[in-house]
Parts: sequence; C-alpha cells; structure tokens
Amino acid sequence: MDTLFSHIERQTRNANAPLAVRMRPRTLDGYVGQQEIVGPKSWLRVAIEHDTLSSVLLYGPAGTGKTTLARIIANTTHAEFVEVSAITGTVKDLRREIEAADSRLLASGRRTILFVDEIHRFNRSQQDALLHAVENRTVVLVGATTENPFFEVNSALISRSRVIELKPLGDDDIRLIVRRALEAEEGLGGRFALQEDALEEIVGMAGGDARSALTSLELASQMAAPADGSAGQGDGGGDRVLDITVAHVREANPRHGLPYDKHGDMHYDVISAFIKSMRGSDPDAALYWLARMIDAGEDPKFIARRIFVLASEDIGNADPQALLVAEAAFRATEVIGYPECRINLAQAALYMCLAPKSNAAEAGIDAALEEVRSGPRREVPNHLRDRHRPGSQDYGAYLYPHDYPAGWVEQRYLPEGLERGTFFKPGSRGWEAWRLEAVARDRANLV
Repeated sequence: MDTLFSHIERQTRNANAPLAVRMRPRTLDGYVGQQEIVGPKSWLRVAIEHDTLSSVLLYGPAGTGKTTLARIIANTTHAEFVEVSAITGTVKDLRREIEAADSRLLASGRRTILFVDEIHRFNRSQQDALLHAVENRTVVLVGATTENPFFEVNSALISRSRVIELKPLGDDDIRLIVRRALEAEEGLGGRFALQEDALEEIVGMAGGDARSALTSLELASQMAAPADGSAGQGDGGGDRVLDITVAHVREANPRHGLPYDKHGDMHYDVISAFIKSMRGSDPDAALYWLARMIDAGEDPKFIARRIFVLASEDIGNADPQALLVAEAAFRATEVIGYPECRINLAQAALYMCLAPKSNAAEAGIDAALEEVRSGPRREVPNHLRDRHRPGSQDYGAYLYPHDYPAGWVEQRYLPEGLERGTFFKPGSRGWEAWRLEAVARDRANLV
C-alpha cells in the first residue's frame, strides 16, 4: 500500500533517477506498445488485471518493456513481489526466497511472484533450483531476458512457463514515449521544446529501444540547458521553454550504434540477412548488413568464413573465380585485420552479389549423401576397380580418356541403378552453363 512516507521516498528517488526510470509507467494504461501482448483481452493483460498470473518468461531486445511489465505486475498484484538479481544472485539466495515464499503461502495463503531479470545469466544449477518451486507454484516466476530462452533457459523451466516475446517498439511508439517525457511532471515538465527534426533523430537512433530514446532526450536536454542550470527555475527567464535541436541530439550522442549482440539472436539475424542479400544479388543490402557487423566489432574472420561458404554454396561453378575471391578475403582478414580489411570484405561481398548463381554443388553433394546414407549398397563397376590385386585382369577393359582425340570416351562411371543427372543438376548461368554447352557440342561432333 502506498503511504505518505513511501510517496515521499519515491519522489526523492525519482528526483535523482534517470529519465527512463522516472518515466516508467506504473499501470497497463500507461504502457506503450506491445499491443499483441498486453492489448485488450490478451492473456497477459487479463492475467495481470485479475491477479491470476502464472509463470512467464519475457523475451526481447533491450528497451522493449520487459522490466516495465514486471514493475506493473508488482504495482497491481496482491501477491508478494520479490526480486533476485541474476548477476549477483546465488543458489542460496534463490532457496532463501523460495523458503520464505513457502512459509508465506502456508501461513497466510499469500502467493509470491519472483522476478528474475536477465535470467539467462543464471547457470544451469541456479535455474534447476527454481524448478520444483515453479512446478508446485510455491512461486510464480517472472523471468526477463534479452537472449532466446529456448537456447539459454533450461527446457524443463520453459515447459513450466509461458514464453512471451516482445518486439522492438515502432517509431510511433517511440515518438509517443518521447513526447510524454517532454510534458510529464516526472519527466522534463514542459521546460523544453523538441524540434521535429531532433525528434526524428532520436527516433532513428533508438532503433525501437525506449530506454535509449529517453536517454538521448535527457542528454540532449542537458546540452540545451544554460550552463548555470537555471532552466525551469523561475525568475529571470527561468520559466522560458528551451529548444532542443538536432545539433543538441547529435552532440549528446556523437556515435550512433545500432543494437547487435555477438552471441545472441541479433548476431544470427544480421549474418543471415547478409548471406541472403548476397544470394539475392543485392549489393546495397549486402553492404548495409556488412556495415552493421563491422560497426559492432564482429570478428572479420567470421564474416569472411560465411562469404567463403557462400562462394561454393550459391555461386559454385557458375563463377569458379568466386571461391578464389572469397579465399583472398579470408586471408586478408588474417593478415590485415580491422580497419583496412573492411575494404577486402566489401569487395568480396560485392563480387558474390554480382556473380551468376548456381547451387548445383551444394544440392548435388547433398543428394549424393542422401543416396549413400539411405540407398542400397552399390558396387564399384569392375572396369573402374583398382588393378593392383590378383585377378584384376578379369575386371574388363577400362577406357583411358586421354587415348581418345577429344579426351573423352563413352563409359559407365556410376554404379548400377544410378544414371547421369541423378545428382548434378546444373544451373543455366555463367561458366557452368557455358561449359556444359561446350561439352555437349564436343561430344556431338564425335558421333
């Protein structure tokens, strides 16, 4: 229950808290975005409003509202709300809270909601310590994580919880949050006016992260305020509204870094987009995703390895030179490194985009492997067998291609039961297609 003293304490804390903390809503009505999750009649909204929440794992990028949802649950529930840090917490801490929750439940029938932020930072034994309590509902777990829980959280714990994925906020959501912060008394209290281009700069820099947007706004307001700190303090023009310009925003945020996690979902999403852009022959998209990785400090050898694979998987013999370019790019990352190897990587990525495409090598070897693994045993034709053994004179004649004018002679190389074209299905582009046409013409001339 909120008392006079708790209200005063909260005001004191808010006065010194970051803008993003001060603007954190306390009810679902003030929550912005994630309508699929907390919109009217959604499961989570009904569960929070009716105080019937069961264990959930909130999963999504930074600044999408995971911790805010947890705080709203804390403010609305009649259950005891406790928090354990996944960064500093131990198994002992978890067991202490679980024992307290059990005692609370037996003594008064009151439930306990246990909030664990960054739950993926708990190791397996720490996560296991929660299993029995979550299964028996001694505690209702609210876990928050920026990492995919299906990779980072015990499957047994996932099976006892509902996974809810939060998406990056839309630009309109960020604009609404920023405008609220400008006017709200707990925010900037109407002391500043944000120019439209400055607002768009903040929105663009945020990348769907509300915390980042509010931090940018707070820093920019500090740049716009007079050096004596008189803004909004009354006499002598202190009540005047100060303009926050795009220059203030850029000065407060000299480096615009987009979100990227080297070991999480974003890492895999961006490299996937990079590969698919090269496969789809889009040079601009390939350069953009390459720049995202370089800017985030991604290992250049990791990028070069993916280019190396694509050179055979998606280009192959449509342009055999692609493999050599990819190899050279990989070697450049080893010898040169950042920042110069960015140019080598860009050259190789652009070559892959512009090269003719064929997946015949990848599709062919996979089809052959499938036949080998699931097909019947097939014997080597006698005329192809090794001749360095007794009795090999009865194997039949092997026709040596170089003994013939075209360097080729009709002869069976596949085992019985398999025919040409079973595995190799060439593309219609580039060197591969040109060579097949030339081979067909040469063989036709022999008939």
